[in-house]
Amino acid sequence: MKIGIVCYPTYGGSGVVATELGKSLASRGHQVHFISYKQPARLDFFSGNTFYHEVYVSNYPLFDFPPYETALISHLVDVVKFEKLDVLHVHYAIPHASAAIMARQILASEGIHIPIITTLHGTDITLVGKDASFGPVVCYSINQSDGVTTVSESLRRDTEKQFNIRRPIEAIPNFIDLSRFNHQPRNHFKLAVAPNGERLVVHTSNFRKVKRVDDVVRVFAEIRKQLPAKLLLVGDGPERIHIEMLCRELDLQGSVSFLGKQNQIEEILSICDLFLMPSETESFGLAALEAMACHVPVISSNAGGLPELNQDGKTGFLCQVGDVKSMAEKSLIILSDDATLKQFKENAKARADEFDINRIVPMYEKFYEEIIRKSQKA
Repeated sequence: MKIGIVCYPTYGGSGVVATELGKSLASRGHQVHFISYKQPARLDFFSGNTFYHEVYVSNYPLFDFPPYETALISHLVDVVKFEKLDVLHVHYAIPHASAAIMARQILASEGIHIPIITTLHGTDITLVGKDASFGPVVCYSINQSDGVTTVSESLRRDTEKQFNIRRPIEAIPNFIDLSRFNHQPRNHFKLAVAPNGERLVVHTSNFRKVKRVDDVVRVFAEIRKQLPAKLLLVGDGPERIHIEMLCRELDLQGSVSFLGKQNQIEEILSICDLFLMPSETESFGLAALEAMACHVPVISSNAGGLPELNQDGKTGFLCQVGDVKSMAEKSLIILSDDATLKQFKENAKARADEFDINRIVPMYEKFYEEIIRKSQKA
């Protein structure tokens, strides 16, 4: 099968999922063509079955903003036509799905039909989709796609509630490559970070307000009052300056490390004891799944798709959004006792195993085949 994958090339969840999916499909014998304005961050190697097509955007004085969507449409037409793709799988509604729909219309005028599958990842529905400037285009793109998937049942329900959807939506959960996220902890690294045996708490995100990183710091401050601990903050974004100031205000500078963006996140997660994810909303919680695969239990909010991943009282705990007190109390239940921590770590890893990429990717393959078969009959 020849598959075109359109995605954002950034470190965000949708780009990570799209890239890891494509790499896995290529390893299973499919020919995969990535189409984006920059090489995806996780596309760190190429094989005989992976190809990358860069979308170039010309800058003309006439345009206040570079017309990326128009360039993407033209590039999709070119790649589908000359690579003879069987299906286009676009990740994120705007502008990828809408561009793919337009490209399909152009191709149809030349007698070429390409089925389009759109995967919704979260903010394209919960944030962008609610914007009146984009809502009608998001809805149209979903309804005009040949197949639609979401990364959780929660997001499927949100999509059907938000828009007038006239087609079935399939929920296919996010996944984890256990061959990568099964890293043996580097004890010398842990000794350098926590020389006195402190518990290691970690958080990874893009430091946006929706991630509530300030709650992470406040929860950690309460943990530290009860036992020796260190906090590792991985990532970067608009809230970082505010978070640094909060750490100074709470006199936590010596106990908090800002590690910035990290490619080998598994090496950091593998030495940690607890992952904090107090987000306002999460369509799935991919960062939490990566932590769990590294034997790290999770304290999270109960927002969005997180209850579908984090099992309350087993792999960690679920708390109300903004309930710092409860999150700190639940954290201490896990961290205060070695035997309890060990059990939560084992439970977290066992749960992560259920989302093994080798279990989930066949769901996509089956969905591709179904959509291609239906489009051929149409």
